[in-house]
Amino acid sequence: EVQLVESGGGLVQPGGSLRLSCAASGFTFSSYAMSWVRQAPGKGLEWVSGINSGGGIFSYADSVKGRFTISRDNAKNTLYLQMHSLRPEDTAVYDCAKLTTEVGGWYDYWGQWTQVTVSS
Repeated sequence: EVQLVESGGGLVQPGGSLRLSCAASGFTFSSYAMSWVRQAPGKGLEWVSGINSGGGIFSYADSVKGRFTISRDNAKNTLYLQMHSLRPEDTAVYDCAKLTTEVGGWYDYWGQWTQVTVSS
């Protein structure tokens, strides 16, 4: 059974940092690209960042570029999202998602979402 379990969300002040983790199990983690997505209150789903299976190719939404860093540890079957310089507009539920190939494809499994709230 594929499982994606996020952790690391919470409340942080503007300008602060958080690191999200996504622990994967039930599949060969190192063989698939992964992504982070988010959904802010009252808004649609927004892709945040993606990384290929090996971890050497990644991309970011313009809204987070330069502030967020995606990474993965294939030995630990874990995906990360390091978030710096957080803004109130980063407030959202965040989720990790598995893609169907080494470099992309479509989402076939999702985590359980984690809340990130940026507020003073």
